[in-house]
Amino acid sequence: MIGSDSAPNSFTFPFVIKACSHLGALLEGKQIHSFILKSGTVRDVFSVNGLIHMYAACGEIDPARLMFDTCDVRDVVSWNSMLSGYANCGLLGAARSLFDEMPERGIVSWNAMINGYTKCDMSLRLFEEMPARNTVSWSAIITAYAQGDQPNKAISLFEDMQRAGVKPNWATIVSVLSACAHLGALEQGKRVHMYVDKSKMKVDSIIGTALIDMYSKCGCVENAFKIFNSLTAKDVFSWTAMIGGLALNGHGDKALALFGQMEIGGVKPNAITFMGVLCACSHRGLVHMGKHYFDSMRSGYGIEPQIEHYGCLIDSFGRAGLLEEALSLVQTMPMKPNAILWGTLLGACWIHKDADIAEIVVQHLVELTPTDGGVYVLLANIYATVGRWGDAKKVRTLMASKGISKTPGKCLIEVDGVVNEFHVGDKTHPRTEEIYLMLDEIASRLKVAGYVPNTAPVLFDIEEEEKEHAVSYHSEKLAIAFGLISTKPGTTIRMVKNLRVCRDCHSAAKLISRVFDREIVLRDRNVFHYFREGVCSCKDYW
Repeated sequence: MIGSDSAPNSFTFPFVIKACSHLGALLEGKQIHSFILKSGTVRDVFSVNGLIHMYAACGEIDPARLMFDTCDVRDVVSWNSMLSGYANCGLLGAARSLFDEMPERGIVSWNAMINGYTKCDMSLRLFEEMPARNTVSWSAIITAYAQGDQPNKAISLFEDMQRAGVKPNWATIVSVLSACAHLGALEQGKRVHMYVDKSKMKVDSIIGTALIDMYSKCGCVENAFKIFNSLTAKDVFSWTAMIGGLALNGHGDKALALFGQMEIGGVKPNAITFMGVLCACSHRGLVHMGKHYFDSMRSGYGIEPQIEHYGCLIDSFGRAGLLEEALSLVQTMPMKPNAILWGTLLGACWIHKDADIAEIVVQHLVELTPTDGGVYVLLANIYATVGRWGDAKKVRTLMASKGISKTPGKCLIEVDGVVNEFHVGDKTHPRTEEIYLMLDEIASRLKVAGYVPNTAPVLFDIEEEEKEHAVSYHSEKLAIAFGLISTKPGTTIRMVKNLRVCRDCHSAAKLISRVFDREIVLRDRNVFHYFREGVCSCKDYW
């Protein structure tokens, strides 16, 4: 336009500035600002509002505030643009001060504040103060809790939203499905799915992908596949979610076959797609194929492998027992390895009982995460497994002297749409007495079946009988016992654990699945475990 000697005006500038905001194009935005100054339209409220929003969207809050302070006329858009800028930049004190100064607060202003306070309880307080709430308000508060560490609250708020008669939009549905996925709350997720169907919401790629993710993370791959196949238009995100879901649930062959279909269909994979592909290769023990796909990222698709992709390759080497190769890759990769990569290798050392490499790995982990008790516990367990009791006790003593404790384990199990949470030795549940009676029955029946508790990690100076008692009340076993007394015979028991399942609970779950004729599905920090007829889908590697 400028090249053709046609002069932009007050109608042109707002559209161009808006484009700069969406693109985060700060340099171009500044150039437009110069044009506005030269054209003499700097007093135009639409251009000024656009500049406030552009600078704020690009993280340049001071120029945004300068525009706000020097403009002659401010309308509600000016106030909301500045308010959103502060909130999105995390300057909540400044946002609150501006909010209190506003001559009138519309629903957009309240929503901006709620979005800004997404990581703290203040968002709920603001939400409750609102004189009127719309779909955006409800979506913002539900998203805040879904993305935080309170997914149960997100689901509860979604139910409140329905009771209030406010219709959710796609963003609300995606957030509440994410909360269900986090909790492994299959029944709750199915209810949300039913709501989508009843309200005749269009299951497009966005909602479809969220449903695929939810069903996959709840261990219900069949339903995820039904959703995937029902999508009329499958984009890279829906393909990626399904491939990742299959890989997560141990269906590596199906994940790789689906990736082949994706390529044939002409859908270009992205970096996250390859995470699922590499994970599938790792879980299937396909080391060479995993390396092939890793190399093809650059050569075939121009995708530069990120640290997460190296992590998948390291996991693949570790599963195959190639610990030296895994260590070499960690030490020679082009970026600095993080705690997750070193932790992956330490997990492989635990499975393969390699204390020597574990010692090297722990040196790096202690530098990166000096207060992570899980690192010390895993090293102590490795020492105990190979009979180095003295070293194991030294590690425990070191933990005590530094005041380091392990992250408490917890296990979630959903029964009749209610998520129940258990901790080791938990006696807070209303049905505690029944749960512990069932634990006694489990112990008795497993003993007859030949089960011997794995007490190696229990390193205290106590008698063997007390050690057996110590491992009997882990959160997984409490959750399984609750599942057995709360569901009909033959019902699948589904659980989510926040940490890696211990060896003893893993062995016990295998036997329980056979002795009680139940399928047990457990999602721990690393993988899904499907316990059926005394066998686990992970092939005893996790």
